[in-house]
Amino acid sequence: MDGHQHGYIHRKDDYLKRLRRIEGQARGLQRMVDEEKYCIDILTQISAMTKALQAVSLGLLEEHMQHCVLDAARAGEAEGRAKIDEAVEAIARLVRS
Repeated sequence: MDGHQHGYIHRKDDYLKRLRRIEGQARGLQRMVDEEKYCIDILTQISAMTKALQAVSLGLLEEHMQHCVLDAARAGEAEGRAKIDEAVEAIARLVRS
């Protein structure tokens, strides 16, 4: 580790709580398929899980922009541009997913 504290660190417990909830949703989906539940009910739960993952992603992206990118920009133009490029690539991946 580089000694840098990531921007989300002050909300780490919140993110872990959300991810555990999502993990529970994934287990519930497995159970629904195993129990041969109605397709639309399964799709509804997949949609809810997808939205929950998107919320975590957006929160982490916001933290990254407010902390990592801002800190890099303060350190120098090259560092700032590198972090912005990294963020743009992450956003592109999120949009494609």
